[in-house]
Amino acid sequence: MIVAANSNRPLNGKLAFNIMHFGRVLREAGIPVGPGSVLDALDAVQAGPLSRREDFYWSLHAIFVKRREHKELFDQAFHVFWKKPKMLEQLMQLMYTQIARKPHEKRKDPGFRRLAEAMFDKQEVQSSQKKDELEVEATFTASADEVLRAKDFEQMTVAEQAEAKQALRHLHVHRIEVPMRRFQASHHGHRIDFRRTMRMSLRSGGQPIDLARKERRWREPPLVVLCDISGSCSNYSRMFLHFLHTLASDRSRMHVFLFGTRLTNITRELARRDVDDAMGKVSAAVKDWSGGTRIGSTLHQFNYKWARRVLGQGAHVLLMTDGLDREDVEQLKAEMKRLRLSARRIVWLNPLLRYGAFEARAAGIRAMMPFVDEFRPVHSLNSLSDLAAALAKPAGNSHDPKKWISA
Repeated sequence: MIVAANSNRPLNGKLAFNIMHFGRVLREAGIPVGPGSVLDALDAVQAGPLSRREDFYWSLHAIFVKRREHKELFDQAFHVFWKKPKMLEQLMQLMYTQIARKPHEKRKDPGFRRLAEAMFDKQEVQSSQKKDELEVEATFTASADEVLRAKDFEQMTVAEQAEAKQALRHLHVHRIEVPMRRFQASHHGHRIDFRRTMRMSLRSGGQPIDLARKERRWREPPLVVLCDISGSCSNYSRMFLHFLHTLASDRSRMHVFLFGTRLTNITRELARRDVDDAMGKVSAAVKDWSGGTRIGSTLHQFNYKWARRVLGQGAHVLLMTDGLDREDVEQLKAEMKRLRLSARRIVWLNPLLRYGAFEARAAGIRAMMPFVDEFRPVHSLNSLSDLAAALAKPAGNSHDPKKWISA
C-alpha cells in the first residue's frame, strides 16, 4: 500500500504499480521519465477526483510530457497501456517478421516500433521471430546487414540503432591531402632549396657540394562541421554525431558546431576517446536540443566569431540541416555567401533527400543552394559511408546542386 506525500488517503496498490510500470514503459520508449516523475504522477492522481478517463490522461500528460515531440509517443503508450485492444493488436503485429506487404499499405510510424519493444518481452519477440524464420523461404530476400545499411534512421528500432552506432565505430575513414604553400626537404624534389644549399656550402668551406632539393608539403585540409539539432533533424543529428566521432579519431584538425536557436562549439567534448563519454559531454553542453532553428542567425554568429579561426588553409565545410528556416531569407542568403568566400568546399547534408519526390521549393533551401558544392542525403548508413568516401576525393557531378536549382 502506497501513501502519497501530500495526502492521507491510501492509493490502491494495483493502480500505483501500473503507474510505475507505465513510467518504465515511457522511459524504455525514449521519453525521459525518472523516479521523481513517477512519484509526482502518484501524487497528481491522488490529489483530485478523476471521474473521467480524460482527467486521468491529462494528469499523467502534465507530469510525463516535457517536450512537444514526446506528445505523440505518450498518446500511443497511454491508449495501449490503459487497455485499448485495437491499438494493442497493431503493436503486436510489429513484432512479427513481415516478408511482403501491399503497395498501398500505410507505413508504420517509427514511434510504434520503439513503443512495442518497450512494452513486450524481448524474449517473446525473439522466439516469435525464430518461429517465422523456420516457415518462410528467404532465398531471395536481402540480408539483415544490407537492410540495416539502407534503412532510414527514423524507422530504426532501438536495437537497430544500437547496431548502426556499432557499425559507425568501424566505418572505414578515407583520407585526402591537398598541397600547401610551404615546402619540405626531399632528395627527389623538383625544386632547388637555395637557402639550405648555401648553409651546406658554408659548412664545407665553399667547396662544391650537392644541390639541396625540396618539394611541396601535403596535408589534410581542416574540416568544419555545422550540424542542425532542431526538432526536425534531431533523430538524424544523433546518429550523425557518432559518425563525426569516428572522423574525429582519425583527423587532427576538425571543428564541430551544433546549432538550433544558438551556436555551440562541441569540438572538445567530441574529442574524448570513449564515444559514450563524448555523447554525454555533448548532451550536457547543448542547451537547445530538439527546439527551433535559426539558420541565418547562427551562421551570422559563426561567420563573425569563428570563421577566421577555423576556416584557414582551404577548409572543407559540412553543413547538416534541412534548410527550413522561417527567419529572414535575405540574411540567410548573405551569410551563406560570406561562408562561401571563406571555405574551399561546402557539402550540404539534407535529411529531406530521403524522400524520392523531394523538390527544392522552400525559400530557405533555394537561398542556400547556389553556394554549396554538393547536395547529399544523410539518413542511412549507406549515405554516411558514401559521405566518408566523398570527403577523400574532389567534388563530383553526381551530387551537383545545380539540378535542384533548375528544377
